[in-house]
Amino acid sequence: MRQYSPDLTPPWKRSKPVPEVPAEPGLVVEEPGSGFCGAVIGCEAGTVTLEDRFGKHRVFPMELRGFLVEGRVVTLVRPSSAPARPTRTASGSVAVPGARARVARAGRIYVEGRHDAELVEKVWGDDLRIEGVVVEYLEGVDDLPSIVADFAPGPDARLGVLVDHLVPGSKESRIAESVTSEHALVVGHPYIDIWEAVKPAAVGIEAWPRVPRGQDWKTGVCRALGWRVANTGEAWQRILGSVRSYKDLEPELLGRVEELIDFVTAPAHGS
Repeated sequence: MRQYSPDLTPPWKRSKPVPEVPAEPGLVVEEPGSGFCGAVIGCEAGTVTLEDRFGKHRVFPMELRGFLVEGRVVTLVRPSSAPARPTRTASGSVAVPGARARVARAGRIYVEGRHDAELVEKVWGDDLRIEGVVVEYLEGVDDLPSIVADFAPGPDARLGVLVDHLVPGSKESRIAESVTSEHALVVGHPYIDIWEAVKPAAVGIEAWPRVPRGQDWKTGVCRALGWRVANTGEAWQRILGSVRSYKDLEPELLGRVEELIDFVTAPAHGS
């Protein structure tokens, strides 16, 4: 006969059961660890997506005792009649099945190099096609003033530019300031190269190596990681192939690209 040991934990130390609440669309909950409060807009693969009053989305795991509803601790569970989960684009947006690409807008987004363009395409390509936004690349920021002058941005043709290693006082920051206007927005990330905007964990490394000043950064990275130094293009394909979605990118890049997309797709004044 099987013996059961009595629970000798004092009653006041035992965890009290909490209600299970279906994560129905529209349910307003708070994630206490971050303080993020929003309405449920999706529930899939053990996670719940919330949207706050500003339209910002956050994804959280549906952990035991993980949320507050009207101040009460609850465990969110998948609704029994949950609709089929929506397919999402790599940027995290809800995909629109059968959506056709828009005719290209007059506005454009420029990035600093081919690798930047390929990464933006991989993560935001579906969104950009639906919005009709074309991404082109410069071959360095030095040509930016002439490119902006030739483009002649205006209310119906906005220009957004993403610059690598945009830090205060740098040459890049001075060029950016010289071309920024009501219809031209230049933003940047702090990384020396777009490679560094990919999270190390996604690539399978602990951290991006520090490369001494004066050395070619990509070559130094390949050397430090034991990759083939003579072929940085091969290294980039390895990095790009490790990116599955926006979750594999650093927030400093995510925010800047989203800002540019919003800028070039904003309706013109008076329209």
